[in-house]
Amino acid sequence: MKKRTVYWDYIYIILGTLLTSLAFNLFLIPHKIAPGGLSGIATVIYYITKGRVPVGGTMLALNVPLFIAGIKELGRGFGFKTLLSTVLLSLFIDLLKVPSVTDEPILASIYGGVIMGIGIGIVFKGNATTGGTDLFAKIIHKHFHFIGVGWVLFVVDSLVVLTAAMVFGPTLALYALVSLYLGSKLIDLILEGIHSAKAFMVVSEYSTEISQRVMKELDRGVTLLDGKGAYTMKKKDVVLCIINRMQTAKLKEIINEIDPIAFVFVADVREVMGEGFSLE
Repeated sequence: MKKRTVYWDYIYIILGTLLTSLAFNLFLIPHKIAPGGLSGIATVIYYITKGRVPVGGTMLALNVPLFIAGIKELGRGFGFKTLLSTVLLSLFIDLLKVPSVTDEPILASIYGGVIMGIGIGIVFKGNATTGGTDLFAKIIHKHFHFIGVGWVLFVVDSLVVLTAAMVFGPTLALYALVSLYLGSKLIDLILEGIHSAKAFMVVSEYSTEISQRVMKELDRGVTLLDGKGAYTMKKKDVVLCIINRMQTAKLKEIINEIDPIAFVFVADVREVMGEGFSLE
């Protein structure tokens, strides 16, 4: 692995854990919003003990068994980075004493969930997790790539929220679910949405003209697939093109100008690797 890549991993880890800790200290913990996972359990313990047991320290202690499992499943390199991010997050939560910026629980749940999701997503970009259910989700995603990390977190952490509801009540549990949902969406956006794109398949008599304009005006490669109509048995070229989301409107305009009756379908592409797209 290149040194520059390793350096960026550690930058991601520091930045991600800092943002996550701010989400807890500014929004979640002051409003008794337990956003699932070990952090949720630690928040419950914090209030049960009337603040005598710190949230960060509890999270660190509970992470030990999962950390050992993570080393076995994901390798020592990953384990060291996860250990670093787990320790940093615990320290940031306990040491960065900042007042809550809002008195409204709903605003706290929204902004806390968004910032938490961005922070955890950045940590994942650094090839680490913040421990707890984040680590569990990373292990599951390794074996089942089609399951988004964010959704694994949402399902598992929801169970923890139900437990927290018994202590804080159903209203605060609902706020916690809002944070969890927003956090899971932001995590997947950081991991996959940045590289997401649209796949266009166009069946038209004017496939050559469409292809030329796409390559010239959008600077995107085009693949022509052999196709044949089942009814007419007539051969047609099918245009396949992957574009950025921002280019969607322009491509539709090109198709409509050349062949308004072309058959077109569009699909979401979660991640693209290759010429013209990021390989990270």
